[in-house]
Amino acid sequence: MTTGSRSVDPSPQPSPHRGEGVRYFLEAIKVEHTVFALPFAYLGMVLAARGWPGWHAFLWITVAMAAARTTAMCSNRLIDRHVDARNPRTAGRHLPRGLLKPWQLTVAAVVSAAVFVVAAWQLNPLCLALSPIALAFLVGYSYTKFFTWTSHWILGFVDGAAAAGAWIAVRGTIELPAWLLWFAVTVWVAGFDLLYACQDVEFDRREGLHAVPARFGVAAAIRAARVSHALTAAALAAVGWVMGLGLAYWLGWLVVVGLLGYEHSLVSADDLSRLDVAFFNVNGYISVITFVAALAGLWF
Repeated sequence: MTTGSRSVDPSPQPSPHRGEGVRYFLEAIKVEHTVFALPFAYLGMVLAARGWPGWHAFLWITVAMAAARTTAMCSNRLIDRHVDARNPRTAGRHLPRGLLKPWQLTVAAVVSAAVFVVAAWQLNPLCLALSPIALAFLVGYSYTKFFTWTSHWILGFVDGAAAAGAWIAVRGTIELPAWLLWFAVTVWVAGFDLLYACQDVEFDRREGLHAVPARFGVAAAIRAARVSHALTAAALAAVGWVMGLGLAYWLGWLVVVGLLGYEHSLVSADDLSRLDVAFFNVNGYISVITFVAALAGLWF
């Protein structure tokens, strides 16, 4: 249910040099996957400001986003480390292989959480007041697969909070466009997480982990992903309508709808061989295109 290396090498490894340790850490938290979430945080920011929000907001929203994601990923790797070690698909991750130690990710998670609170304090009182709740979800979502198959949508809900949080950071309140963005990201992330979880059906069933593919089957998961992504398209259309965005946004929206359709054309219940293309490449494009289209749509 989580992304990672397919290699299997659970043997202990020698302690890395400092440079290697930094590289291992960045690999472990999948820093390159920031492209999925950061554009939606910036989307909430620029829509709330109807343009550039100023350097102060931009800086602290970026810091908050990076800190939140680091907290979530470090916690996820720690919480999942024993399950990851038993899953052939994830046994090559850094904690199971001994390339990183649990205490290192624990320290990183605690420091990142503290930085997140500082960033929220720098933004406005509402952000600061909501920061403990946000941290509870950032850490807690990793436990949901142990008791509910709705974990895909809970993950999406946590990721979607970035867009709503950026709106709050600029406006000091939450309004309809922010709710729509939150919903759009929730169902978008849930849709591709449903697809990704199809890889682990047998393992999840054996371990008693909760996921839609394990509970209802791969075909049902793919149908649920299609519905989620149809709702994504509808929610993004609602954002454009409520915000009065121009033609540039709607052209970008059409491209995003096409990419969502293409993503689903790559996978089927009988063939998951192109899942990595669907998950990594297509969704990265969707995130960036949505942001660029919305930014352009404010003026054109």
